Amino acid sequence: MSIKENLNHIKNTFSSPDCLLIAVSKTKPVSAIKEAYDAGIRDFGENKVQEMAEKAPQLPDDIRWHMIGHLQRNKVKFISPFVYLIHGVDSLRLLEQINKEGQKADRVISCLLQIHIAKEETKFGLDEQELKEILLGDAIRKMDHIHIGGFMGMATYTEDTDTIREEFSYLRTLMDQFKLDSLPQQVNLKELSMGMSADYLIAQEEGSTMVRIGSAIFGARDTN
Repeated sequence: MSIKENLNHIKNTFSSPDCLLIAVSKTKPVSAIKEAYDAGIRDFGENKVQEMAEKAPQLPDDIRWHMIGHLQRNKVKFISPFVYLIHGVDSLRLLEQINKEGQKADRVISCLLQIHIAKEETKFGLDEQELKEILLGDAIRKMDHIHIGGFMGMATYTEDTDTIREEFSYLRTLMDQFKLDSLPQQVNLKELSMGMSADYLIAQEEGSTMVRIGSAIFGARDTN
């Protein structure tokens, strides 16, 4: 099927019509992104700073670029002028760097805090204590160029749907708990970025507001 046909198929399976579809375009050529754009997609996810920075100028200005991969502090400056949402903030030091680069670019940069929900140790993310220290600590209250809009999580890579559901449910519950706290003005917990090609239906059932889908749209990942 074509990219447009894949997109129509995916949208028809959505159980939550308000859930945002982010087309994960990492390793894909500009021509494939343009095909998805012409089919109505405006949100694209990349996991490498250099790739995003190279693609963005070649494509329409109304594309919303999502940084979904692990972000190194020394790379923030390359996307800070234009990135729409950074999904994978997994440390206070990274958040401080994003705030610094946001100040230089004279804009508030929207972020999600990445929470470690999987049983796999290789996944990045904050634990509950680290999350608490960021959201309820003093440092974030001094940051005028970041906005925390919610959480992001990656489930265990498994065919065990009960495990996946449990992990997504945990993330939703965790966000609900933090909503009860007195949070700084830089924080407004609304978004749950969880779910990819293999588990986005479960993620939606567990409250996801945005899913990151690549291979189901563009086909198998290109290696380079």
